[in-house]
Amino acid sequence: MHLPGQWHRRYTGFPPPKDQPHIANRVWDCGPTHSALLDWDPPTAFLDGPAGEQLCVIPRPRCPRQYLVAPLQPEGVRPHHFRGVEEPNGIAVRHDPVRAAAQVARRVLPRYARALDAVRRNALHQPDPPHRAAAPEVSESLTLIWYPDGVVGTPSASVPAEARAVLYGCYFQYSPHEAAFVLPASYSAEARALLLQSAVRRLTAQGIGVNFRHAAPTASRPSRSAAPTLGTPPGARQPSARR
Repeated sequence: MHLPGQWHRRYTGFPPPKDQPHIANRVWDCGPTHSALLDWDPPTAFLDGPAGEQLCVIPRPRCPRQYLVAPLQPEGVRPHHFRGVEEPNGIAVRHDPVRAAAQVARRVLPRYARALDAVRRNALHQPDPPHRAAAPEVSESLTLIWYPDGVVGTPSASVPAEARAVLYGCYFQYSPHEAAFVLPASYSAEARALLLQSAVRRLTAQGIGVNFRHAAPTASRPSRSAAPTLGTPPGARQPSARR
């Protein structure tokens, strides 16, 4: 074996079908090696390097006397450890062991070593994925209601005092006869979306939670007059209350 350092051939042959997707997913290459492993089921050789490197070698489909050499991702690391790490990728080489080893040593191994070092460093400093923080608890909240006529508003009695200035600043209007803060439907849909977005951003920045609800449907009036009382002729006059 002509690669620098102590390299060992671990397996040569056709991997079992159940192992094929696992091997393909470990290929650290966005080129043809991944698809060749899944589509062609080629005989595969694995080379283990002195610093934990692993190379996958397969015949190149439709290209006689050529091979694809691609690095494998290290095992025992988690997906977030690869974030920000540039893929080392693989290369195609001809059936010339000495020349192929020289090309791999020059074009693959240096990039592979840098990528391995970066992944191992990420695994050391951040073993768990960086979860996003949950929203803080709020002591006050505001519910904005979508009404059937297109108006967005909320009863004034439910509006915290700190939120009123924000609503006024986002063009909500106080409607005395409705006892509510409303964003009129006369604004265009785009303008209302921007105003609502601004209101939500400013309210949440002040620690006020914002909810959206649709108004409860109102009971529809009957289209016809109520049926006459049972036993009363339709044209009969009802007695006066004074009688």
